[in-house]
Amino acid sequence: MAATEANKAAPASAQRVSPIVGTPTVMVPVAVKTQPPPPKAPTVTAVKTATTPAKHAGPPPVTAPAATRAQAVPLAPAAPAPKPAAASPAPPAPASAAEQAKPTSPQPPKPTPAAVASKSAHGIVGHIISIRGLIVEVAFTGETRPALREVMTIEGHPEIILEVNSYTEHRNAICIAFTSSPLVHRDTKVVSTGTTISVPTGAAALGRLFNAIGLPADHLTDIGSEVPRRSIYTNASSTQHFDNKDELLETGIKVLDFFTPFVKGRKIGIIGGAGVGKTVLIMEIINNVGKDPTKLAFFAGIGERIREGHELYETLKDRDMLKATTMFYGQMNENPAMRAMVGLSATTLAEYFRDEEKRDILFFVDNVYRHIQAGNELSTMMGQIPSEGGYQATIFSDLKRFQDRLYSNANGSITAVETIYVPADDLTDPAVQEISSQIDSVIVLSRQVAEMGIRPAVDLIRTSSSLVTPEIVGDRHYLLVTQVQGIMQKYDSLKNIIAIIGENELSPQDRADYQKAKKLIDFFSQSFFVTEKLNGIPGVYFSREQTLSGVEEILI
Repeated sequence: MAATEANKAAPASAQRVSPIVGTPTVMVPVAVKTQPPPPKAPTVTAVKTATTPAKHAGPPPVTAPAATRAQAVPLAPAAPAPKPAAASPAPPAPASAAEQAKPTSPQPPKPTPAAVASKSAHGIVGHIISIRGLIVEVAFTGETRPALREVMTIEGHPEIILEVNSYTEHRNAICIAFTSSPLVHRDTKVVSTGTTISVPTGAAALGRLFNAIGLPADHLTDIGSEVPRRSIYTNASSTQHFDNKDELLETGIKVLDFFTPFVKGRKIGIIGGAGVGKTVLIMEIINNVGKDPTKLAFFAGIGERIREGHELYETLKDRDMLKATTMFYGQMNENPAMRAMVGLSATTLAEYFRDEEKRDILFFVDNVYRHIQAGNELSTMMGQIPSEGGYQATIFSDLKRFQDRLYSNANGSITAVETIYVPADDLTDPAVQEISSQIDSVIVLSRQVAEMGIRPAVDLIRTSSSLVTPEIVGDRHYLLVTQVQGIMQKYDSLKNIIAIIGENELSPQDRADYQKAKKLIDFFSQSFFVTEKLNGIPGVYFSREQTLSGVEEILI
């Protein structure tokens, strides 16, 4: 008892544990300091026997011998510990290390580059346990987990964006990294933000170029934190009943206005292989249709060449059309996570102007096939089993999640023009077939037509539209399209005969139809405004009435 009183009276600096075998067992308190010690913080004290060396496993909890384990420091915010059976009262249990490090007053959070407030001081903390390409697995120590699609960042580096995609059976988060960095490695601490990826909205977004996570990519002034933002994860609303009058949009391109007329609020697809003119055609459509001051134009560049995106940006800038246009790029140089997400980001802003500003939207996508391709790459990284054609098993839902949001309602309309890459010129590819089933009009660009020097290289036989009906385009237009399709199909069958016996062996009627088909092919060729600087040929604009009259002159 005397030794115990002496130990209590000794200063803390003089109290040490000397584990010497054979010495009497003495209970000696050991001072354990948290790192770094906050001002006026109480000292955490643990009790060790002299027969065992003192160890500090880090805060919290601090363990104690079996005789005094009831006084161990708890994990939760501490309350005064219960008094021991001894006569002398025990000191109150100190606050945990997490509480000591917590500031007395809340501090403003550090903004992330995605303009989403980061809760690095208060969010759910985990650590990286494995990395497979862009797929990062994060483990957590507590019971709380971030929500799906929640953004997580590397502690101290909010510019690195991780998105929670799913959870394993061990409740570890499978995240997709949107930014590649050497800072992403095992045992790195990550923090949840409580938010999802979002894009800026309002007038500040017009005339700008963004990437998939809503950051400016045009090297102009930064988007301020006061600009409201909108999450890119919104579901298409339920079906709305409203009076939707079919309104034709004139493109000034003869072959499009005749075979696949643009109807406000519908989807048009431009299908073709590499190098047949998909991007040039969509640039001409933007140039001709985007001049309408009552409409806004949005462009989503998904997985295409950086050069083409730069050319489109400069073309719109030279023609003073950027002020009514917003562009989102996830080009060929980006990782698949950015390419898979850029379409949804562009759609989110288009939805805002349709619903909040009540505007009519022209939505251009180049290229929808790259959207599916990027999802397939992510699926491979996550080890998912592919389906038909080697594509991801979720190809249908991935595409529907994007396409179903491009619709019209009572507030405004979204008219979508989408290019579709055809791998190896195979129109039976599962991805191409899936996309074609979800659009109203199909414009097929043919390599054989392009080799003949005809621009645009539209295949007049395979090109079709479900919108060519008397109720939408009128009886005159409908009958002309029917006659031209019949002549072109006859021309296609006569080519093989002419190659064998020659044109002179045909009947007078067949010879006349063959000549009409050749005139129609030549008539539907057209020079573009966007290629004036390349070939020196001035562009030409044809009204719908001029196109119908020209076809009538050939058929009569």
